[in-house]
Amino acid sequence: MSPNLAGALLMMASMACFTFNDAATKSIGTQMPLFQMLFLRGVLSTILILFLARTLGTVHFRIRRDDWLLIALRCVAEVVTAYFFLNALFNMQLANLTAILQALPLTVTLGTALFFGEKVGWRRMLAIVVGFSGVLLIVRPGTDGFNVYALYGLAAVMCVTVRDLATKKLSKDVPSMTVTLCAILSVMIFSGFASLATPWVPVTPQFAGLIALAALFILGGYYFSVATMRTGDVSFIAPFRYTGLIWSLLLGWLIFGDWPDGLTMLGAGIVVAMGLFTLYRERALLKG
Repeated sequence: MSPNLAGALLMMASMACFTFNDAATKSIGTQMPLFQMLFLRGVLSTILILFLARTLGTVHFRIRRDDWLLIALRCVAEVVTAYFFLNALFNMQLANLTAILQALPLTVTLGTALFFGEKVGWRRMLAIVVGFSGVLLIVRPGTDGFNVYALYGLAAVMCVTVRDLATKKLSKDVPSMTVTLCAILSVMIFSGFASLATPWVPVTPQFAGLIALAALFILGGYYFSVATMRTGDVSFIAPFRYTGLIWSLLLGWLIFGDWPDGLTMLGAGIVVAMGLFTLYRERALLKG
């Protein structure tokens, strides 16, 4: 299997896992305090990843100082992302929030220009501007249909951008499983302390099943997302991120009975189109 094909499959697997995790988490909703749910999910995810790491032997901590700093930055980004994203998830349609997240290829492209000095031509810059106009159609600030939690979704996009940029700078000898374990532990530890501020609710069999599913899928999402950023040509692989929107539309309709309105679909279409154009230009420049 070529690195590009492997990377595309990893990206699709990552998007599917994250979306199924979102659906399981949203099914719990506000019936359980956010940090209690995150802590319990983190405990189960940690057990799963330690078992997997023991089986595969793919975790070690012999890592350079520069890489530890990048891992620490990723962990902070993961914690803040979890807070903003889950608050938005509980208060928005799944597909609407996922549509906002489709701006990630645009924000990552902008981030590589701002922080890594990568040259971004006028075509890609124009695509980024037009893509953000599509995000505004989804968010619609100042209108009756505006949901303030859409801003939480935008904050999550910024945090995931930081996470992905940090991942791209990691050395190749840092195991993906180690990075995944650090991310899960950071969210779990933070959530454990934060959960002490509110009373816990009883964990019913239904809650336990949903948390177990979420833990399984979040583990897959984390691992595949780290592996994706380190496999093949990013400009080839990145378009497969948009398969997450298909999953969110299907699951939102099947599980929650939600379907985005026309303006949201138009905005999502603009964001996806501009993201694809940006990735096309990146690939053309690499070949050029």
